[in-house]
Amino acid sequence: MGKLTARKVQTAGPGKHEDGDGLRLVVSPSGGRKWVLRVTVDGKRRELGLGSYPTVSLSDARDKAQESRKAVAQGLDPVVTRARKPTGLPTFEASAEQYIAAHSPGWRNEKHLYQWNQSLGTFVYPLIGTKTINQIVTEDVLKVLQPIWTTKTETASRVQGRIERVLDWATARKFRTGENPARWKGHLDTLLPSPRKVKRVTHYPAMPYTDVPEFMTELYAKPGVSALALRLLILTACRTGEVIRATWSEIDQDSGVWTIPPVRMKMEREHRVPLTEAALLVLKALPRVEGNPYLFPGAKNEKPISNMALLQLMRGMDYGVGGTRGAYVPHGFRSSFRDWAGEVSSFPRDVCEMALAHAIESRVEAAYRRGDLFEKRRKMMEEWANWCTQVRTTESIEKQ
Repeated sequence: MGKLTARKVQTAGPGKHEDGDGLRLVVSPSGGRKWVLRVTVDGKRRELGLGSYPTVSLSDARDKAQESRKAVAQGLDPVVTRARKPTGLPTFEASAEQYIAAHSPGWRNEKHLYQWNQSLGTFVYPLIGTKTINQIVTEDVLKVLQPIWTTKTETASRVQGRIERVLDWATARKFRTGENPARWKGHLDTLLPSPRKVKRVTHYPAMPYTDVPEFMTELYAKPGVSALALRLLILTACRTGEVIRATWSEIDQDSGVWTIPPVRMKMEREHRVPLTEAALLVLKALPRVEGNPYLFPGAKNEKPISNMALLQLMRGMDYGVGGTRGAYVPHGFRSSFRDWAGEVSSFPRDVCEMALAHAIESRVEAAYRRGDLFEKRRKMMEEWANWCTQVRTTESIEKQ
């Protein structure tokens, strides 16, 4: 009898939850749930994806796990054995798993592997995962892409590319022949609008930059780690996830530099953040918890504060949805900063965009851009910090 229950599977928080004999439920920070089986094949440890919950129930996952264990005991490859059809050809899901197993050792980080498994498990496997790989046609690809093409355009575009690569792999393995039905240029581009034309930008409710100094003064009076995290978020114009998962190993207080690794950046590129005097004061005020590497330690051991901590703080200050002081949210302070940079500061647009770690839209410019304009960004962030703390500075002078 396994350790997990149906209730536990439904309510388990982010992390890895063991059922026994190598079977585990992996819950992502966003709540996605997938089944993974750890086995040893030819002396090497492997992790086999068994599908996503609720498409694959607890009992289904246990059955699949047992089938794979039997294959291993017989000296067979469990991925191929579990998913081959009577034709001898693998399903799309089995093909994708073999593609991932073959290529993931060369990927830059675990985030890339997670994104492949998450996107395919969420959007592809439930619809075409059980189809034999040589039976995948254009209509199957469109069945996956059309429901999310205009609502989750960036994700849909990545899913399209991943389906295309899996099918190319299958062709190279001689599991299928003919044109790739997931090819974009000259095929899907005639059936779907360009992602650049349909991409919808989500504008988070942003506080007017003119109100930020008063808000910061109020925030300085708030105790607790969440208030300190929100102060750092505003002063650095970083995203919530980048701030709350920041670790002390990323910080160089002597040189005033915070280096965020690619795995935690949206664009998957290292991002250096200049730390102003106001930002360094936040760091000096932070508690150090033994065994916890995070700047903003949470209640659980070796964990940071939750993704909702800053939003809950602002709700407590009567902001957010239904708040009487405005629907503003933490992520909106990036827009506040960008509006200030464009309307008050005299810094060039590319310096402002680089501070927000945005991608360079022009491919030609991106090809020639080598530096990160760090020193120019340091000066800009100093001016932004002065703007944000101007009320406190004025009060300090008046009290002297």
